[in-house]
Amino acid sequence: MGSRFNQRDQKRKVNKIYNIAITIVSVLIVIVAITIFLSDGSTKADPTTTEPKQIADKDKGKVDKPAGKVEEKDSEKEADEDLKAKEESEEGVTEDEEASDEAGDAELVEVEGSGDGNVAATYTSEAWKPVGTEQSGDHTASFQKDSVDWNEMRKAIALGAGIDEGSMKLWWLQNGGSPNTAIGTVSAGDNPKTYRVHIEWVDGSGWKPEKVEELKVNDKRK
Repeated sequence: MGSRFNQRDQKRKVNKIYNIAITIVSVLIVIVAITIFLSDGSTKADPTTTEPKQIADKDKGKVDKPAGKVEEKDSEKEADEDLKAKEESEEGVTEDEEASDEAGDAELVEVEGSGDGNVAATYTSEAWKPVGTEQSGDHTASFQKDSVDWNEMRKAIALGAGIDEGSMKLWWLQNGGSPNTAIGTVSAGDNPKTYRVHIEWVDGSGWKPEKVEELKVNDKRK
């Protein structure tokens, strides 16, 4: 009797363990199934949410690159314009320096003077060239202030005296003794040093310095 009771009791315990094990396995199966289901749903949803992001990133890349190129081109353009302006500025300085050299650094050669007691020294130069002209046809010297001929004479006188025309003070301009010659008495602004410049007309090329006399005293000062 006791033996049978023990066997039944053991069977109950075994059945109880089986039932618990079956319950645990069932719960695990349910959990795994739910996990797989949720995982599948997330995987299916990802392409929908990810693709627009990728497209947006692509579009952003496409938009950003041209903008960068435009900005780079603008910078290069500004750099080119700055370089061009700098080169033009340097060219302007060079041209001014050349003009100054032509006027002031011509190789002057001292020659015998005319015997005028007011002349300290007389010079000439092979570097002097006609200054050019806007006039055509037969030339007639004009001593009318600010006429074309007058202005061209001023330019030739400034060249001979080695003075910048903008700062040159013209004290006197007169005929040089013939229709195609003239004489100008000039100084550089308020500088007391005065020059008497003899110029001559060259057909088709304009006025050209012939000789320069450095004066002891400005005899044309009013």
